[in-house]
Amino acid sequence: MNKPINVGVVGCGYWGPNLVRNFRSVPECQLKMMCDLDESRLKHLRSLYPEVEGETRFDRMLNGGDLDAVVVATSVRYHYPMAKAALLAGKHVMIEKPMASSAAECEELIAIAKKNGLTLMVGHTFLYSAAVRKIKEIVDHHDIGDLRYISARRLNLGLFQKDINVAWDLSPHDISIILYIMGEMPNSVNCRGAAHTTPGIEDVTSMNLRFSKERSAIVQSSWLDPRKIREMTIVGSRRMIVYDDVATQEKIKIFDVRVERPPHYDTFAEFHYAYHHGDMYCPHIKQDEPLKTECQHFIDCIQSGAEPLTSGTKGLEVVRILEASSQSLKLDGAPVQLGNIAQFPDLKAQRRNNSRLRPAPVRMVVNGK
Repeated sequence: MNKPINVGVVGCGYWGPNLVRNFRSVPECQLKMMCDLDESRLKHLRSLYPEVEGETRFDRMLNGGDLDAVVVATSVRYHYPMAKAALLAGKHVMIEKPMASSAAECEELIAIAKKNGLTLMVGHTFLYSAAVRKIKEIVDHHDIGDLRYISARRLNLGLFQKDINVAWDLSPHDISIILYIMGEMPNSVNCRGAAHTTPGIEDVTSMNLRFSKERSAIVQSSWLDPRKIREMTIVGSRRMIVYDDVATQEKIKIFDVRVERPPHYDTFAEFHYAYHHGDMYCPHIKQDEPLKTECQHFIDCIQSGAEPLTSGTKGLEVVRILEASSQSLKLDGAPVQLGNIAQFPDLKAQRRNNSRLRPAPVRMVVNGK
């Protein structure tokens, strides 16, 4: 039996408490320490979890916590320096999205983790959702025909960030899902947006990703919408999927609808599109908490040495797209070419080294077991 993995969580503001709660419930893990500059936050969490140590200084957490792994859930500007310090201290690291503020920072973290034989994982939580994994299964089995495009909307009122725009804040979720379903990086990115509230920080953006085979994806993000919307539409040549993460039941709906061109016609007057309207059905999905599955997966990968489903390389891919979107915003929405894998030698080498290593299977958690 493997010994428990001692874990510390740094950043106990918005998302950190959820990580604390879930890591406490992983059998092979022992949550040893919580770290945050805000002593009142630590006091509150210590009242809930008195067996977990509290610390306000990150250096003391790394040097005195007897930790095997560190989870970074701070503001984005601290992801890289804290993750780097933890890796250099010999700790396995899980970083919340986005992985870092630049692709160069991501590449350095990947290199350090590889050199030291450490697990590096990114918190793309939705890839551990049973609903998203079901969509991937449906698309891979060609049940919707040829995949044509994906449209994603992630909207709400706030939470406004001070150091990143809404694309960097909200779209990593949708980008990670889109890359997972598409199975490849886009060829180009273009993005438009506006800063209505804080000068220089866009609170509304619309991103377009162009893939091979005339496939595309649209990602709309906003901090200025009156409703919380988490919706994605996957359009195929035979059927279409609507994924609504806000829905408590029936998160996935499959519509048997399509548009067909007539195979032959002699004159324009004979040309008519054929519209097929069939049934709608909802596949059964097990109810689980994706974050708990993600935390379990992190511990499993540390113990087995397997590559995580959301590895550092996957985090790098998302950040490359975010960097391209920022460049496109400065160019008033002009497309930015991402090029092929040969243009990114670090990423190419990483994939070559991992070519024989498949991502570890994700252990789905149902009813806390």
